[in-house]
Parts: sequence; C-alpha cells; structure tokens
Amino acid sequence: MGKTYKKAGVDIDAGEEVVRRIKSTVRSTFTKNVLTDIGMFGAFYKASFPAMKQPVLVSSVDGVGTKLKIAFMMERYDTVGQDLVNHCVNDIAVCGAVPLYFMDYFATGSLSPDIVEQVINGFAKACRENGCSLIGGETAEMPGFYSKGEFDIAGMIVGAVDQKNIVNGKKIVRGDVLIGLPSTGLHTNGYSLARYVLIPKFSLKKRIAELEQPLGDALLAVHRSYLAPIQALVKKHLVKGMSHITGGGIVGNTMRIVPEGLSLAVDWNAWERPFLFTLIQQSGDVPEEDMQKAFNNGIGIVFVAAKKDADRVVSTLRAANEKPVVMGEIV
Repeated sequence: MGKTYKKAGVDIDAGEEVVRRIKSTVRSTFTKNVLTDIGMFGAFYKASFPAMKQPVLVSSVDGVGTKLKIAFMMERYDTVGQDLVNHCVNDIAVCGAVPLYFMDYFATGSLSPDIVEQVINGFAKACRENGCSLIGGETAEMPGFYSKGEFDIAGMIVGAVDQKNIVNGKKIVRGDVLIGLPSTGLHTNGYSLARYVLIPKFSLKKRIAELEQPLGDALLAVHRSYLAPIQALVKKHLVKGMSHITGGGIVGNTMRIVPEGLSLAVDWNAWERPFLFTLIQQSGDVPEEDMQKAFNNGIGIVFVAAKKDADRVVSTLRAANEKPVVMGEIV
C-alpha cells in the first residue's frame, strides 16, 4: 500500500469526528445575530446595534501560554478553553465593550477528538456565560510540529461599545483612586516562572493544606471574567480607566492607561496575597520585583475612579457580591 495522508500523521476522519461532537455545543452559544452554521468558509455576524448611536468595534487576540503545560501534566483539558475566552473578554471589557463573538485556533501534532471536545466545551461554556457567540474556528493537525500529547490554542474576540461610553483613561488625574478586585489565581500569566519554581519541588496531584486543594488544581483555577462588575460600573459612568492584570503585573498593566506625567502609588499591604503566590516566592526565593512583574498577586482587575466616586464604586461592587480593595492612588 502506498503512502497516505493518514500515514503521514494527518487523520481527516478524526477531524470530522471533532466537528460532529462539537456542533450542538457550539450552536448553544449562537445569538440571533449569527447567520451561518458550522462549516462555512466564513462566519457571518449581523452587525446590528440598535441600543448604540455610534457603535465602535473592539477586538483582541490572545493565548493561555504555558499554563497549557500544567493541563498536559494533569491530563485535564476542561478549563483552558474557559481561560482563553475570559481573558479575551476582559481585554475588551476594560475598554467599556461587551463581547459579540469569539473565534478559536486549536493546533496539535496528532488530533485527539476527546481532548479537542473538552477544550471546545470550555470555549462554549465561557461564551454562554459572557453572552458571546462562538461562531468559528480552526483545528490544525501538524505532525512533528508539537510534542506528543501537546497542543496550542489561541482566540480572537470582537465586541462593541457606543463611542461615548469608551473607557480609555484619558480623563485620569492626580488623586484618582485605585480599586481592585481579587483574581482567582495566576489567571493566564507567569506560568513559566511558576513551573520553574514549583514543578521540581511539588507533586501537582498532592493536596497542599494551605491551598486546601492539590497544587495542580490551584494552578488550573479558571481565569475569571470581570464582565459583570465592569458593566455595573460602566453603566453608572463611575470609572475613568480599567486595567486587566496580565503579563507585566499591576503596575505594568495599569500604567498603560495612565496619562503621561502621572504614576501609581500602590499600597501593597491593602490586601492579603493568596498563598499560591507566597508559595512561589518562598519556594524559589523569587525577588519581589519579579513577583510584581510576572504575577497579578491576587488582583485581577484595577479600576481608576475619581476620589468623589470611590465610595459609590465600592458599594456598587459589593452589591454585585464582589470584594473590592482600595489599593492606592494616582500620583
């Protein structure tokens, strides 16, 4: 028998099996604006925004980095899809936008329908929770390109905001207050350092008393979406700027929205740093400077508000069952 595509490492039947498995799950995310079903060359989304006078599209693209390595080691694939959607949602939500649709890219050396299904179920779960449609994607099988059992994922999101409601930090002034919300762990950043420090010393599946769970579960904690609390503040026009705390940490990300000539005075004692970050720092003797640059250290989003509005921001967040932290000011 001659050489075939399957012998070269590409299993078209497996790809078709993936599509069969995910169709109903993906369709469960569709809104009335989605005009195409799975399988078209392009995804159609009706650009109708009757509640907006001047709709502006806001887009972002990202991945989940080496957090995937933890998923591979734990053989657990139901969380990383949620991580990716929520990360992308947060990136546009801090601009004032609401998500419309999400598209994914899944690449691997040898396609496993079981693994792909779990990842895409995660995409769909997070899309439903954020009111966002999963309208398309690409699954690529590339033999020899990835190590056995490994894959990579990326996602692209598009949202919309009325131009008058864009939040971009331009009105931030000295004396404005920094208010943060807790993260749910490392989110999707700092995993190269975390793995470098923790993997040689700890078993991912062994329970750590201070974490109240196995280390692997703590490291795979889903990167949460902040869409609901963000919108609660945006609708009341209570914030001047918002930063999603990803790579670069609290200062690095928040300075992206701070006008030239201004800076941050962060009170690092305003909140208790979760034990996972303490474990990383102590286990690797990691300098505080590196901790602040690589990790969110327990704060996943920062709001910048006028001092006169700070109490209303805090009360609005508490009413939404959040735990806000007043953590500094603009200087």
